[in-house]
Amino acid sequence: MDPAYVAVHLEEDRLHWWFRGRLAILLTTLRQALPRRRVRLLELGCGSGNVLAALGEFGEAVGMEVHPDLATAARAAGLDVRQGALPDDLVVPPGWADVVLLLDVIEHVADDAAALAVARRALASGGLLVVTVPAYPWLWSAHDVALGHRRRYTARGLRRLAEGAGFTVERVSYFNTLLFPVVALARAWKRFTGDATHDLHRPAPVLNRGLERLFALERYVVPRVPLPFGASLLLLGRR
Repeated sequence: MDPAYVAVHLEEDRLHWWFRGRLAILLTTLRQALPRRRVRLLELGCGSGNVLAALGEFGEAVGMEVHPDLATAARAAGLDVRQGALPDDLVVPPGWADVVLLLDVIEHVADDAAALAVARRALASGGLLVVTVPAYPWLWSAHDVALGHRRRYTARGLRRLAEGAGFTVERVSYFNTLLFPVVALARAWKRFTGDATHDLHRPAPVLNRGLERLFALERYVVPRVPLPFGASLLLLGRR
């Protein structure tokens, strides 16, 4: 990850329309998928803790983060974040978690299959795996480079990866579908102009709120009906 991006992430993780819209979709998905009791959740690669803080709605939430600045910010917010790196570390006992989340994480690691193996070790039998990743290798741009991505995925490739790691896949859906034409055009323009920056420049407040609301509308669809295309992918699987 570009060091300059880390400072941006600390700010935008809570304010940028993309993070806020994705959080709305994730929370609705979890409310539908999880039992009506408190569970134990582990977020691997929790960043500065925007999602981890919201996971407290469902039970005990623990995060693991490799980057010291992001982990420090999450701990400063009162979150239980433990230092660790995939695929070498597991900061909870094997079988501890009812839910493991890898949210835009496995595209950063050299061995994504090994990262999923760690998630499987952390899960209790029948536990839920939640993965989000960037979609479509052809969307690769300088944004991916700045964020330290190693790859982007297709629905078929992500499903095969999870099944190869021993998970039973319950759902794979694209998302960020409504804004997909804008994202695709922006990435094409970056390649055409040689723009080497990331995309997380927050627009004016009114536009930021409008984009968040538009993106978040997908929370009414993604947990129920798989979307056929989009800039991101969501997978749910069981151990």
